Amino acid sequence: MLSPDALLATVRTYNPKTNEALIRTAFEYGARMHDGQFRHSGEPYFTHPIAVAGILAEQKLDDATLITALLHDTIEDTKSTYTEVAGIFGDEIAMLVDGVTKLTNLQLSSNETKQAENFRKLFMAMAKDMRVILVKLADRLHNMRTIKAMRPEKQVQKSRETMDIYAPLAGRMGMQWMREELEDLAFRVLNPEGRASIMRRFIHLQKETGDVIDKITGDMRHELAANDIEATIFGRAKKPYSVWRKMEEKEQGFSRLSDIYGFRVITTSEEDCYRALGVIHQRWFAVPGRFKDYISQPKSNGYRSIHTTVSGRDGKRVEVQIRTPQMHDVAESGVAAHWSYRDGIRSQNPFAVDPVKWVATLNEQFGAEDDHEDFLEAVKLEMYSDQVFCFTPKGDVVKLPRGATPLDFAYAIHTRIGSACVGAKVDGLRVPLWTRLKNGQSVEVVTAEGQQPQATWLDIAATGKAKSAVRRALREQDKERFIKLGGELARSAFEHVGRKATDKALETAAKILRVSSADVLLAQLGSSVLTTSDVINAVYPELAQQADATIDKKRAVIGLEQGQTHERALCCEALPGERIVGITQRGRGVVVHAIDCQALSKFEDEPQRWVDLHWLAGTHPPIHTARLDVTIGNDAGVLGRVCTLIGQQGANISDLTFIDRKPDFFRLIIAIDLRDAEHLHSVISALMAEDDVAEVERHQDPNDANERATDIGNRLGIQAPR
Repeated sequence: MLSPDALLATVRTYNPKTNEALIRTAFEYGARMHDGQFRHSGEPYFTHPIAVAGILAEQKLDDATLITALLHDTIEDTKSTYTEVAGIFGDEIAMLVDGVTKLTNLQLSSNETKQAENFRKLFMAMAKDMRVILVKLADRLHNMRTIKAMRPEKQVQKSRETMDIYAPLAGRMGMQWMREELEDLAFRVLNPEGRASIMRRFIHLQKETGDVIDKITGDMRHELAANDIEATIFGRAKKPYSVWRKMEEKEQGFSRLSDIYGFRVITTSEEDCYRALGVIHQRWFAVPGRFKDYISQPKSNGYRSIHTTVSGRDGKRVEVQIRTPQMHDVAESGVAAHWSYRDGIRSQNPFAVDPVKWVATLNEQFGAEDDHEDFLEAVKLEMYSDQVFCFTPKGDVVKLPRGATPLDFAYAIHTRIGSACVGAKVDGLRVPLWTRLKNGQSVEVVTAEGQQPQATWLDIAATGKAKSAVRRALREQDKERFIKLGGELARSAFEHVGRKATDKALETAAKILRVSSADVLLAQLGSSVLTTSDVINAVYPELAQQADATIDKKRAVIGLEQGQTHERALCCEALPGERIVGITQRGRGVVVHAIDCQALSKFEDEPQRWVDLHWLAGTHPPIHTARLDVTIGNDAGVLGRVCTLIGQQGANISDLTFIDRKPDFFRLIIAIDLRDAEHLHSVISALMAEDDVAEVERHQDPNDANERATDIGNRLGIQAPR
């Protein structure tokens, strides 16, 4: 266990003016509060806060952060209180400790809605004071270093959470060393065989080639010294997880990977960075497409460095990063460099990013997203992706995540430009909107008046900002249609319980359901965000059961005009619970098709005949026929058991036709009457569980639509559509 003297000795190396008395007080207070508590390993619990403080001291962080680390579990796990901590250590430290406590209680790997809410709280905490996140990351790092003491299932849960959330977050904050260690520690738990295999291959490679790192480092030192460039050079093999990820991405074995070694060249000035690059490229062959200049175009977290890959000794590729000492500080500490100390004063590193501004840029990317699923998608896209740098025709730089398209570029400039985008030119050549942009390309956006975002753009856009803007625009376009459809649903649902969907009733429901207005309520009803049962239950809870009563066949479909009738198309036999659309047809009213029915292709050139329909939410009677294509064994009693199984599921057999008879099996089409799609699924599941049933699938035939139309047309003297 690190002693107070050892911790203070580390702190004095970078901050001689540290408040030793306050740190000792925090040490004694934490030890007293955690007295009698033990970790899973059997060690005294306070060894953990001390280790967290030690990790942060290595990052040269300020006294307040170190004291927070020592006390970060006191408010949550001991009799200590916020008021007591504030009284002894001041409001700043009390707020930091409270912030870490709240973060600890967030379940970032919980269900989607809860996870989204907790991510929002995480970014709020980051916006208040980034040091809260730094303590939390150091806390997670020490827990991962000592994870073997946990139960196996807990190890897997924590490792998955670390791999999915904390490691990428550390990387996005610029703390690459921490990201790599967190990933490797999690990899050790999640795939121990894979990690052990890579370690064995590293050892074998070293035996075959000797110490490649020392040899290449020596070669680089010699070349740089010969050109009067003063530099420090570090070399290392990449972490096992990094190698594994490359193997997965490139679908290559270990022996075929080339750049498993990395080198850092630390020069005294920015000018020498470029001189060193020239020397290295003169001495070794540069690998095309592997050069990145993050000095002239730094990352949003302040990271600056030149990256290149060259063919070193024996043709082996090695990655080289070239930077100055100040750039190296930011590369190692990332956003944390803002709080680092040197010689007792706050380090004035010109490359360190102001954390408040950095978090503000993150919140700008996805802060406006309301939908939980969309918000999580935006977080993962923006927080956990590498970047490319492209140029406007005027030479301005636009930073985008890797995989971004010209559409993302347009939205990054301005939402109005993105929404009006009809095309793009990359390096002067017209390209499709789905083209993936590369570093250094010049992009010109082509716009047109009257253009509106399209639903297909959601598949093209790669950034959270672009996807959010497209979704907002599409929601606005659909709003009127959804309000109209929601009004129909509400009217039908209220009439079903003997009430009217008055403005007052809808406003009351909106207030109870915490929706901003009646129009928003109807729009959410029309877009299936809310159900009619939700609305009825909000206003008339005593009638909610009545609302769930069996729905009358004539009222089963919502979206019909007054007096219009409907019938189900035989080609697809759409069931309640499935998405549907209507096609108007003379003599038949509106014919209801499943949204994916192949027969709909015949009506693509007649949009005026299409009607937007919905099934009324609730319990439908078992009168909707669907057909099953069933193959059964040709044994005594098999067909009887099949019929019994269908009856046990509450479904009635209305027709049965044999279409193939063989010595070993029969194939037949069974027509059954069902309530909805869920009812169909339960029948199919029951049949599939029967040993003598070889195959079951739903029977749908697009040709049935024409046969039925022809039959009716002949009787009415009307020619069926072709």
